[in-house]
Amino acid sequence: MSSESPSIPTSVVWDDSMLAYNFGPTHPMNPQRLALTARLSTDLGLFDHQAVTLTPPFVATDAELATVHDDDYIDAVRTAGADPEQADQAVGLGTADNPAFAGMHEASARLVGGSLAAADAILAGRAVHAVNFGGGMHHAGRSMASGFCIYNDAAAAIQRLLDSGTQRVLYIDVDAHHGDGTQSIFWNDPRVMTISLHETGMSLFPGTGFANEVGGPRAEGYAVNVALPTLAGDGAFLRAFHAVVPPLAEAFQPEVILSQHGCDSHVDDPLTNLRISVDAQRDLMVSISDLAARVCEGRWIATGGGGYNLTSVVPRVWSTLIAVAAGVSVGPKTPVPESWRSYVLEQYGTTAPLLMGDGADTWWRSWEVGYDPNDELDRTVMATRKAIFPLHGLDPWFD
Repeated sequence: MSSESPSIPTSVVWDDSMLAYNFGPTHPMNPQRLALTARLSTDLGLFDHQAVTLTPPFVATDAELATVHDDDYIDAVRTAGADPEQADQAVGLGTADNPAFAGMHEASARLVGGSLAAADAILAGRAVHAVNFGGGMHHAGRSMASGFCIYNDAAAAIQRLLDSGTQRVLYIDVDAHHGDGTQSIFWNDPRVMTISLHETGMSLFPGTGFANEVGGPRAEGYAVNVALPTLAGDGAFLRAFHAVVPPLAEAFQPEVILSQHGCDSHVDDPLTNLRISVDAQRDLMVSISDLAARVCEGRWIATGGGGYNLTSVVPRVWSTLIAVAAGVSVGPKTPVPESWRSYVLEQYGTTAPLLMGDGADTWWRSWEVGYDPNDELDRTVMATRKAIFPLHGLDPWFD
């Protein structure tokens, strides 16, 4: 696998105001995962790197939210944020997953504004890559909150690209959970191809994302799903990615790639089972960066997403994402700065890892060496390829 490119103009969205997206002290979506990522990125020198421009988010307007959300739903979020007791559970607000909190509308709309700012930087040519590690709220649908997600910032950024003249956008989601909200919003739009690789819905929320979900009547073949075996591991995840994503990207020829990098697939994440290392997630980032360079002149927007191991996993993964985007050499053997480790120990009573990676073996078996019908991973990959590849003129066995 190739290494990162030389330094690439990269817009990184960050401001402490993003910490206001806060469901409370016992909720898994702890905003301190963002603060710790920003601190680690600072200590690694990423925020001060010549290739990186820090961009503050803004609170998306109702009109901007309405490009992907229904007006009545936006009103319901605002009502819940003004009075949490009035949260409408019928649209997913005020539930255990999505507790209502004061200021929820503004906090959620600010995450959307972060991804819109990332899209604007790409559209204006101020950056080739852009990262909003506070975004990636991929479960939110047009009229429903779901899975810790109130507004869908990735969908809003994609719609911004389309409304600004972009003809084709490829969305790649490697969160452990199916990117169901983003898929549903663009279900009938052939200008957007959504590819989600995730733990099978047989064992994980939201219970969707199987190979037969291929898109609506006007966009068959533009929703792509790989339902990975529950305990897939690094090699299986990487084999599945390379067997599905590059061939479809080459066929689709997007003008921009937007990817969601939820790191709840990690072996130490408390909510999922996929057993993926930081090293493998970095390999996925590098592969997406390389793919963008090949098919769309490098234009790439990356978001965060899920990830609930606060001190060991999330900051390392998303700091690595910033480094890969900017073409900065931060690899698995890079030491975690002692300043950051000391802070984590002092503030959280936790001993942080010594290195940015996990020391994992990320070798994967190329699809070209053969398909094994007795292998659960190969069966699910082949199901996806059979469902999707012929719709794009590709052979499910050989491409």
